Amino acid sequence: MNIQEIITALELKVITESKAFSQVVPSYGYSSDLLSCVMAGAPHQSIWVTLQAHSNIVAVAALLELSAVIITEGAAPDAATIAKANEEGVVLLGTEKTSFNMVGLLWELGLRCKPAE
Repeated sequence: MNIQEIITALELKVITESKAFSQVVPSYGYSSDLLSCVMAGAPHQSIWVTLQAHSNIVAVAALLELSAVIITEGAAPDAATIAKANEEGVVLLGTEKTSFNMVGLLWELGLRCKPAE
């Protein structure tokens, strides 16, 4: 399943500039609001689900080359964060749903977490 299919199925709001979302296929899903946990555990090209909306999420997402960040619970990044995400090529998506609900919906779509090693 690609990012465009996920956006459509879950009615996500695209916060950053549009790109070829149908060409981006996430590897796994990951959810955490603690940036150090994301840096240690989020797999390359995964989708990150968080309620954080500050500029540090862009730095983490860019560092890990994540497919997208889904910001939950109606949290909205400021203009500077959106501009930085666009500059770094980080896809920010938004939803009013809770993180727990969003993870469940992604699971129903077939996205899984990386198996423990």
